[in-house]
Amino acid sequence: MMTHSPTLRLALAAALALATTAALADEAAIRKSLTERMPNLPKIDEITKTPVPGLYEIRIGTDIIYSDENGNHLIEGSLFDTRTKIDLTKARIDKFTAVNFADLPLKDAIVFKQGNGSRKMALFTDPNCGYCKRIEKDLQNVKDVTIYAFVIPILGADSMAKAKDAWCAKDTTKAWRAWMIDGQALPRSAASNCDTSAIDRNLAFARKYRIQSTPALIFEDGSRVPGAIPLQQVEKQLADAAKKS
Repeated sequence: MMTHSPTLRLALAAALALATTAALADEAAIRKSLTERMPNLPKIDEITKTPVPGLYEIRIGTDIIYSDENGNHLIEGSLFDTRTKIDLTKARIDKFTAVNFADLPLKDAIVFKQGNGSRKMALFTDPNCGYCKRIEKDLQNVKDVTIYAFVIPILGADSMAKAKDAWCAKDTTKAWRAWMIDGQALPRSAASNCDTSAIDRNLAFARKYRIQSTPALIFEDGSRVPGAIPLQQVEKQLADAAKKS
C-alpha cells in the first residue's frame, strides 16, 4: 500500500483547498455578474463545474445553461461527451427530475387494477391526447398491474373541462376509461362543490419533474419513458422494475 509523507499530504491538502477556493470564487463571480447584468434572470439554484475547463453549469429550476468563469458569456444547449456519446445536459436533468415512485401522490390518480394488481406503474395523461388514448387502450392487455393515471390537462381549456368532468363523475375510473377507450361522452359535472384540486396538484407535480408531454410512463424502479410505447416495452419495463425491487 502506498503511503505519503506528511509534507506531501500537506501539499495535496493545500492544492485541494486552493482548487475549492478558486471554484467558490468563480461561482461568486458568476452570480455577481449575472445578477448585476441580468436582473430579470430567475433565481440561480446551483452553479457547478463541468468536465470542460473554464465552463460552469448554471441550474435554474429544472433548466440548465452554461457560463464561463466570469459570467461574461452564456451558452444555451446540450453539452455532449463525444468519447462516451453521452448527452451530459440530459443526464443532469434526468438526475434531478427523477421521480421516486413512493413519492407519487397516488391519492390524486385515477386507479385501474387489472388481475391481482401486483405490478405498478404510473401514467401521465391528457383527455384530448390521441396517443394517450391509444396506450390506455393497449394497457388493458397488461396482466396483474395497477395503473395510476395522473390527469394533466395540458392541451388547452377543453382538456381542463374534460378532466374536471371525469374527476367529478360518480365513478371516476369508469367515466375516464369510457371516454379514453370507448369514446363515450363524459358526464357533465353538475356538482359545484366538487373538489378538483387534485388536477392542480398533478399539474404542479408535472412542472416540478419536467413532465412536459403526454403520455409519460413511470415505473416502480423510477425509470421514466415518454410516449406511447409498444406493449412489449411496457412488459420489459415492468419486469426490469420487479428485478430491482
